[in-house]
Amino acid sequence: ETGHFIKGMHNLLNAHFDLRNFKKFESTLFEFEQYARTPEVLEHDNFRTHTSIYINSAKLNLHLMKGTFKDALSLIPEIEAKLQEYSLYVDQHRIMVFNYKIATLYFGSGDYARCIDYLQEIINSNADLRYDLQCYARLMHMLSHYEMGNYDIIESLIKSVFRFMAKMKNLTVVEEEMFRFMRHSFNVTPQKLRPELETFLEKIKHLERNRFETRAFAYLDIISWVESKVYGKPMATVIYEKYQKSKR
Repeated sequence: ETGHFIKGMHNLLNAHFDLRNFKKFESTLFEFEQYARTPEVLEHDNFRTHTSIYINSAKLNLHLMKGTFKDALSLIPEIEAKLQEYSLYVDQHRIMVFNYKIATLYFGSGDYARCIDYLQEIINSNADLRYDLQCYARLMHMLSHYEMGNYDIIESLIKSVFRFMAKMKNLTVVEEEMFRFMRHSFNVTPQKLRPELETFLEKIKHLERNRFETRAFAYLDIISWVESKVYGKPMATVIYEKYQKSKR
């Protein structure tokens, strides 16, 4: 059944993304793109819409996995145009997810102002929808302001993150450590923060390949962000080096 196959491919891509199965993700995406060009998809509005949405989501995920954030920015206008074209079929939840992915691309590219623009779309939306996304949107919002040097508002932003964190169920170890770190260490200047980050990295680095911790990295690769601060490299470079290493 075509609809089941399309949904199955979408779920498979998400699983490969969560587990960072780079090669399988790329081969599955290629197969899905080929299938999207077949008559059984193109001649059916619903199938054509869903394949477009799922494939565009996967394309963004591929760049998020590889750290090629800036390369992905050129995809955004076309994706937003498609979302507008298929607006009758796209619910608010799906829009939130795309806004979050796009915000992450801008965050990884170092364009924190644009990142905040997209995060505001989530923060100002229905707060009862997807507490996890709401929480991570606020976390990235706080990190963006931190990166921009807006230290005077960090404490209030952390409280906002905690408010949504309290509503999330089954926090992973990485998430618990991350929020514990934020509570105690984030109200200091970047110079004083580095030793704290090094300690934090020691606590969470070993969890990077733990399949039970995948949620934290699917939303925001916090370990790579911490490493970028500790090692003095752009976050995109840190992630891309891991991607290259995985191919050896």
